[in-house]
Amino acid sequence: MQENLYNMIADYMEKGFLDNIIDMFKYDPEIHPVAQRLVGDERMRVRLGAIALLETLSETAFVHLNEIADSIIPLLKSENTLVRGDAAYSLGIIGSDRHIPQLQGLLNDETPDVVESAMDSIEAIHNRTRCLEPEERPEA
Repeated sequence: MQENLYNMIADYMEKGFLDNIIDMFKYDPEIHPVAQRLVGDERMRVRLGAIALLETLSETAFVHLNEIADSIIPLLKSENTLVRGDAAYSLGIIGSDRHIPQLQGLLNDETPDVVESAMDSIEAIHNRTRCLEPEERPEA
């Protein structure tokens, strides 16, 4: 079931049906694990769509962002440079302080773009958590 669901969502993402996928994520928590696979997909258009999905969900204060961010962590060790960079960028959008140590692991990556993405994401997380009132800060 999960494989069929992933294939369907990835195909929709590739065709540009982002609004439909956003609605699916908002109303069906069972599909949240698919986000990790979308960020790690071999198709650039699917990865870009996944990032747009995460940006939209973060703007709506989606309550499951930490779970999705946690699922993206393994992608930071991908052999594919683009996937490592996109995973780091994604964590900059939806990650919290607790994701910074994993991002710091990319600061010595052999690919300068991955290092830059990790640095930018660490800074984005710091900036976002500094702007929040203490009671609004995500768990570290």
